[in-house]
Amino acid sequence: MKANRQQEISQIITQQDIETQEELLHALEQRGFRATQATISRDIKQMNLVKELGSHGVYRYVVSERRALRNYSDRLRTIFKEGITSFDLAQNIVVVKTMPGLAPAACAAIDGMEIDGIVGSLAGDDTAILIMRTNEAALAFCGDIRQMLD
Repeated sequence: MKANRQQEISQIITQQDIETQEELLHALEQRGFRATQATISRDIKQMNLVKELGSHGVYRYVVSERRALRNYSDRLRTIFKEGITSFDLAQNIVVVKTMPGLAPAACAAIDGMEIDGIVGSLAGDDTAILIMRTNEAALAFCGDIRQMLD
């Protein structure tokens, strides 16, 4: 469902100028896709969409020119998703358990995602330690991990 929605978003932004998330949400609804503003916001981030000044002087969503970086990031996300076995938090520290030998790859994936609130990461063989700026950032990141693994 997510892949279909994101594919539809790609088609929409290439066919028409979409300036706001509301406009995108409305265009999706017209095509039979139901989503929330929060879902659209996550899709925009995951798809690496940016606003660019269009020919009519109006900003519109487009795919970022950093496609090569995005492809690299997508590969790292796949490694992350396939290698994580569990995760937990203790205040501002997130502990990520991986399959043997994959903790360094998981840390590289996390570092490549440029996530706000991460101060640093440390990887062993099957355990990664992520130091977050605040307890709230750690809790939010655990929610993000949960979504990535679904």
